[in-house]
Amino acid sequence: MPLFQWDEGQYEAFLDELCVNREYQKEAIRMTMRYLLGGECKNLRELARENFDKHDILQQRYGSFAGMERHLQLPDQLSASVDLATGTGKSFVLYGIAAILLAEGAVDRVLLLCPSNTIEAGLLEKFRELAGRVELRDLLPGHAKIDAPRIITARESITEGSICIENYHAILEHVGSSIRDSLQNKGLRTAVLNDEVHHVANESQAKEKKWKTFLTDPNYGFRYIIGVSGTCYIGNDYFSDVIYRYSLRQAMEERFVKDVRYVAEMPTTRDPDEKWQLIHNHHEETRRLLKKHGIKPLSIIITQTQKRCEEVADELKAFLIEGVELTPEVAEEQVLTVYSGGPDITRLSTVDHKSSKVEWIVAVSMLNEGWDVQRVFQIVPHEERAFNSKLLIAQVLGRGLRVPVGWKGEQPCVTVFNHDAWAPRIKHLVDEVLELEKRLSSHIIEDSKHHFELHNIDYTLEATSIKKPMKGEYEFFTKGFVDLASESPAEDVSIEFERASTGERQKWETQIRHKIYTAREVAEEMYARLEEAQDPDDPETAKLEYTKKYPVEKLEEIVRFSLKKRGMKVATESIKQKFLQSLGTLRRKMSEAVRYTPIVRQHYTISTKERQACSVSAAELKDRKAIFYTDLTRDTLIDEQIEFFDEVIEQASGYKHALIENRHDFKTPLNLIIADSDNERRFLNMLLDAKNIEHYDAWIKSSAMRFYEIDYSWKKGNKPKRGKFNPDFFIKTGNLILVIEIKGEEELREPLEENRKKNEYAIKHFERTNAYLKKRKLLLQYGFHFLTERDYNKFFQALRAGEMKDFRSELDVRLSEND
Repeated sequence: MPLFQWDEGQYEAFLDELCVNREYQKEAIRMTMRYLLGGECKNLRELARENFDKHDILQQRYGSFAGMERHLQLPDQLSASVDLATGTGKSFVLYGIAAILLAEGAVDRVLLLCPSNTIEAGLLEKFRELAGRVELRDLLPGHAKIDAPRIITARESITEGSICIENYHAILEHVGSSIRDSLQNKGLRTAVLNDEVHHVANESQAKEKKWKTFLTDPNYGFRYIIGVSGTCYIGNDYFSDVIYRYSLRQAMEERFVKDVRYVAEMPTTRDPDEKWQLIHNHHEETRRLLKKHGIKPLSIIITQTQKRCEEVADELKAFLIEGVELTPEVAEEQVLTVYSGGPDITRLSTVDHKSSKVEWIVAVSMLNEGWDVQRVFQIVPHEERAFNSKLLIAQVLGRGLRVPVGWKGEQPCVTVFNHDAWAPRIKHLVDEVLELEKRLSSHIIEDSKHHFELHNIDYTLEATSIKKPMKGEYEFFTKGFVDLASESPAEDVSIEFERASTGERQKWETQIRHKIYTAREVAEEMYARLEEAQDPDDPETAKLEYTKKYPVEKLEEIVRFSLKKRGMKVATESIKQKFLQSLGTLRRKMSEAVRYTPIVRQHYTISTKERQACSVSAAELKDRKAIFYTDLTRDTLIDEQIEFFDEVIEQASGYKHALIENRHDFKTPLNLIIADSDNERRFLNMLLDAKNIEHYDAWIKSSAMRFYEIDYSWKKGNKPKRGKFNPDFFIKTGNLILVIEIKGEEELREPLEENRKKNEYAIKHFERTNAYLKKRKLLLQYGFHFLTERDYNKFFQALRAGEMKDFRSELDVRLSEND
């Protein structure tokens, strides 16, 4: 410990009274005082140079001191930043720094700048309360130069012994305030404190320049400049001048703030109504849990812009009125819309009152500081742009961290109801170093009891192309029905949350209800679509007689029959759209089909023992891939991979991994499984869910090539192409082998022609295989399905119910449509 020019011990009693048991606040104040008054460095540049020379990590990050120096905001002054997690009491630290500087006589006035009027009002209230506490004043040293500072705003002259708290806009030249006149040539005797200092670095260039220009203006000559923030980021880069940090993780572990959990896995929702259902269901679950504490829940929805803020607030109110059946008056009372200059902003100060009826706040992302309330238990980043940098993530996480006064029992938790695709941005707030040379192998265990045989066909293909112009009326419903995906009015949903502090995962079970329509309602919309196609002013369509051929009653009969084939009595929104899409040929002028005739050479069997090994790199495990393993996996690896495996499976390693705790649930002959995408990882999570395991015998994930290959052909542009594809999964359940190909949601919107052809050839391939097995009186049969995440719930519900024979996924249906 170096010798300092000041005695910090004489302020310990003051710090104990000010900070009580919050040791991190005391240490933040001590560290700041050592830097400002210790005499070791004359400016930030010297401190940075000293640290750069001592620490390899800084040398690796910046390359050279010149590289680090370019990141220093105010290198020529005794300036620095203090990083204190939101909700940990930054105002106490700011007051402690100001009070000690004034008492020690290092300065005779303090200017505290903040980014908004809301924060200014909160700081004024807190500082006036602290300055008025006699017990705090009495614990300052007897030689204190100033022991009772005046707390003022820039509407008064900043005289000796004053702490002036002001919105930073007051420093601008065109604004009438006392700051510029009061502090002219008095910078050496004035300390400048900046609350939420990330605004200095992250404001637009013009604003940043004005704030920074003021701090560096030689007409003032400021020497002591300290900034405090809970989000010390410039975009994704951490500040280079932080002298003390009390992280969000530390604050959670020591229970000074709420714990945070966020969505790690969730099913895809189809429309805004379903997402609002999930959010509202969780809000109501929180209400049930908070009842014993006498607290009403508050959920915050974060948007990026004022326009989206207003739109989302209107969406939410409409949902509460239509979906929850609140009256418009009650919905208006419950939803608060917050943005700069908005009409609701004045109601913020009363949100934490027991009499407040507000349960939902919709706010713009960068206007969050200064209105932290204690009853926030759910935060919803409504769009990724409100959640796409470390700064924004840290701000969003910080909104609901304050623990309610008088809270008793286990640590409260705030849930961030994010899209699960954004989860890695919360979990890893620093860039990862790619380690391309480290790999893990997935390979067969020879003596596994989960091996099984698969049947395949060796083909040659002959191609023909047919074009047919469409004239006259189109023919609809040649089969007498519309091929539908399996669907139900209510869908069980499982969402997995992860705690930020421990990595512990928790499942939350809920249900969403789809909008439903009667067969008659669907038929009436189809009839209206047919009427539109018969434009009386268009000579080509005026003579068409679709409505005569298909009156509402006949359409209703087709709808009923189509629904009955899937065991349904009503249509959901997606099913209704499928019926309407069946009329899409109304706009088509010509059909073109390429037909390839497969010639069977031979049927043959292949064992899962023939599946090739494959591997995954460290870089891939930190990007889109993941491994699933058991307690036996380590023993199956070669020596060169064991050290890396141990590194991967550490709880906070940053690599994507999942331990299957009961090895008997891992019914695959592979030593570990590599999920090649988030979609595959989610499918595997459900495949390995306890409620599904008992409904299949064994399974294997295929390799990318040369294991189970299916020939297919398609047209790319004007050129015919031939290829082979390996389906992703084979699942054996009794006498049925389910063959699964996983795709992304984009295929539902606009399927690739290549995937259409994969589907076409695979269906015919397994029809031939099933016919071959039946002819030989073998009971085994195959079922092939394309799945997106939207289909997972329905797929596993059908598996558990033993209804795979009639199962059709949405992507099965979409890929089977004639283009």
